[in-house]
Amino acid sequence: MPMASLSRWTMSYFAAALTFLLAAEFLTAAGVGYPAAGLSAPATLFVVHLVAIGWLSLAMAGALLQFVPVLVSRPLAFPHFALPTLAALIAGLLLLDAGFAALAGWIEASLDFLPLAAAFLLAGFSLLGLMLVTTLLSARPVTLFARFVVIGLACLAATVLSGAAFTTLLSGRGGWLGSVALLPHGLPFHALLGLGGWLGLIAFGVSYRLFVMFMMAPEPPERRVRPVLLLAGLGLSLAFAGLAAPFAGIEPGAAWVAAALTVLAMAGLLYGRDILGLYRARRRKALDISMRASIPAFAALGLGLALLPVAIIAGAGDGLIAALVFLLVFGWLGGLTLAQLVKIVSFVTWLETYAPRLGRGPAPRIGDLVAMPRTGRWLLLYDGGVALGATALAAGVAGGFRSAMALCLAGTAGLVAELIRIRRLSEINVADRPPVHERPRLLAARAEKRKPIHADPGNIAHPRA
Repeated sequence: MPMASLSRWTMSYFAAALTFLLAAEFLTAAGVGYPAAGLSAPATLFVVHLVAIGWLSLAMAGALLQFVPVLVSRPLAFPHFALPTLAALIAGLLLLDAGFAALAGWIEASLDFLPLAAAFLLAGFSLLGLMLVTTLLSARPVTLFARFVVIGLACLAATVLSGAAFTTLLSGRGGWLGSVALLPHGLPFHALLGLGGWLGLIAFGVSYRLFVMFMMAPEPPERRVRPVLLLAGLGLSLAFAGLAAPFAGIEPGAAWVAAALTVLAMAGLLYGRDILGLYRARRRKALDISMRASIPAFAALGLGLALLPVAIIAGAGDGLIAALVFLLVFGWLGGLTLAQLVKIVSFVTWLETYAPRLGRGPAPRIGDLVAMPRTGRWLLLYDGGVALGATALAAGVAGGFRSAMALCLAGTAGLVAELIRIRRLSEINVADRPPVHERPRLLAARAEKRKPIHADPGNIAHPRA
C-alpha cells in the first residue's frame, strides 16, 4: 500500500457520522418521519438528511480523506482544511434540520435557517472537493478508479447546488427561480445524484481498491471495470438532465427516473460480477468479519436496483418504493459502510500504533484488534433490522418498521462500542500495548508525527479473519 500516511481527522468524521446515524435510528424507532409522515413531509426530510448528510456523507468524506491519497500515490492536498470542512458540514446539517423542524412546526424559528444551512454545506463540500480533486489531479493521467471519485464529486456538486435551490424555495426566497418548477419534479433526480452518484458511484470505485487490498485479490482488468463507469456515467447524466429539465420547461416524469435507474442497475450488475470475481480469486481464503458482513450489503444492492425501476414504471405505491430505497440506503450503503468501518478503523489504528514500532518488538495482527465474534453479532443484528424494516415498509406495517429500526439502533450502538474498543486497544493484552503516549487518540490520529509507510498490507499486517 503506497503512502499509507494517516488522515488526522478521519476518526472525527467517523465519530460524527455514527452519532448522526444513531440519532436517525432513534428518531425513526420513535415514529418520526415516514411512514408516520409523508415521503416529502418536513419530518421525513429531517430524518432523511440526518442519514444522507450526517451519516453517509460524513463517513464517505472521512474515508476519502484517508484513501484518495492511496488511489493516486500522492499526499492529501490542503490537509489543514479537513477540520474546517467537518465543522462547516456539521453546522450546515444542524441548521438544515432546524429549518425542517420549523417547517414541521416543532420549533419557532426563522425559515432563513434553510438558505443559511445551504451556504454552510456548500462551503464545507467545496473545501472537501478542493482537497480531493487537487489530490486526484496531482497524478496524471487520472487512473480509472480515480475517475469514479471524480464523477462522484461532480454529482456531489450538482446535488449540493440543487439542494441549495430547494432550500431557497422552501424558505420563501426562491423568487429568483421564476416559474421553474424545481419542486417536486427535481427531487428524484437530486436524490439520484446524491445517493447514486456521490455516495454510490464512489462506493463502487473505492470498494474495488479496498477489496483488492484487504482480500489480497488480483486487481480486475480495466476492460471489465470501464463498462461499469460508462454505464453509471450514462445513468447519472440522465439524472442530471432530469434535474435541469424544468429550466427548459420540461416536466420529467416517472419514465425518466426509471430510465436513469435502469442504466444504473446495469452498471450495478457488472459491478456485482466484478466483486464476486474478487471474492472468488482472493488469495486470503479466510474471510474476516468485514468481508463476510459486506455480503448482505451486496445482496441488498442487487435486490434494490433490480426492483426499483420496475416498481416506478409499474406505478407502485409509496410503501414498496420506500422499502426499496430503504434497502439501498440502509442495506447497501449503510451496511457496507458499517462493515468496512471495522476494517478501516482497525487498519488505521494498527498503522498509527504499531507500524512505527516495527523492529522494536512484537506487533499484533490487524485482526487481533477486533473482537471478531461479538462484532459479527452486532452487524448481524443491524442487517436483520434492515431486512425486517424493508419488509415492514413494503407491507405497510408502521409498528413493525419502528421495531426493526430499534434492532438497527441496538446493532449500531453495539458496533460503535466495538470501534471505541479498537481505538483503545482493548483486545490487546495490557502488557503488549505501547506506552500511553504512543497509543491512538480516540478522535484524532497523530498524522503530523508519522512518516509515510511504503508497504503492502499483506506483508505488514496479515489480518486475522
